[in-house]
Amino acid sequence: MDQSLKTTCLHDCHISLGAKMSPFAGFDMPIQYSGIIQEHNAVRKAVGMFDVSHMGEIFVDGPAAEAFVNHVFTNDVSQLAPGGILYGMMCYPDGGVVDDLLVYKEFESGYLLVVNAANVEKDYKWLLEQSSGFEVEIFDDSDSWGQIALQGPGAEDALVKAFGIEELRELEFYTFFDLEDEDGGRVIISRTGYTGEDGFEIYASPDNIRDLWAIFLEDGVTPCGLGCRDTLRFEAGLPLYGDELSPEISPVMAGLSMFCKFDKPEFIGKEVLEKQKAEGVARKIVGIELHDNAIPRAGYPVELEDGTQVGVVTTGYHSISLDKSICFALVDSAYAPLGTPLFIRIRKRVFPGEVIKKRFYKTNYKK
Repeated sequence: MDQSLKTTCLHDCHISLGAKMSPFAGFDMPIQYSGIIQEHNAVRKAVGMFDVSHMGEIFVDGPAAEAFVNHVFTNDVSQLAPGGILYGMMCYPDGGVVDDLLVYKEFESGYLLVVNAANVEKDYKWLLEQSSGFEVEIFDDSDSWGQIALQGPGAEDALVKAFGIEELRELEFYTFFDLEDEDGGRVIISRTGYTGEDGFEIYASPDNIRDLWAIFLEDGVTPCGLGCRDTLRFEAGLPLYGDELSPEISPVMAGLSMFCKFDKPEFIGKEVLEKQKAEGVARKIVGIELHDNAIPRAGYPVELEDGTQVGVVTTGYHSISLDKSICFALVDSAYAPLGTPLFIRIRKRVFPGEVIKKRFYKTNYKK
């Protein structure tokens, strides 16, 4: 293991289970245990768990917390009740994406921002830079928390069995609530997910997370690596920062303008994004299905029949759930309409396909 890599509180657990480890976002993370296909199917058909302790937890408190979060966040937290969660982006003034994130409203003047692991330091710095003139306190508390994502149709039962609290079944989609551990420490349980299945996130101290991992493992929950986390989120049409969102790929280009509330008085990047939505953008993220079993990979060219390149693949797989080759691609907007024939160049050959809806798999969230 590269000694410069960070580890999560569950690192020893992954090693003891024989997980295949690999660097991700500066951490030594499990890519797979029994295998990506087996783990993917466990989440789709039963229940799996992921170590997502590498994710960042940044707290914003103070009298101006709501105004500040609304200033940096594309969605509208003013409509959020305590215990509610919103998905959205933080954008640069030019509309490019700093990060996509979840905002948890803890109380009237307090918010938890859950950010991508690779962006924690950058996001924290960005938030501090934007906070001038706002009466807020911003604190990166990422190192104090571990997190398990419990995903799949059996997630609710597994959660209730582990905690012994039937009321957990009443937790609504995109909401959360707090518990106390035996030592008075805080435990946050939310219901969002990143797989297209019903799912929960459990935030707690590293010691508690290690205990919960062992309990879930003993109860037959399948440990899952980041390999199937990517295949699952991709099938469900969910973006990954750095692939379908980036400083060069705006929310409008990614087809996520529904998470940009243009009726808010202002937010960073609003004017540019509003113009993009009204006038159109040069490139868009689309879904493509290949008429072949060849596997499209990130970086492969997207072409017209005459060989003209009009885009590039951002994520691609042979779908485990759907048994067909599909991908996301960033293409010139003229070729973004559904049904448009496009070709993927895979090494020296080209394979035909067509533009389809980006949500490849029918999601099964509990709403």
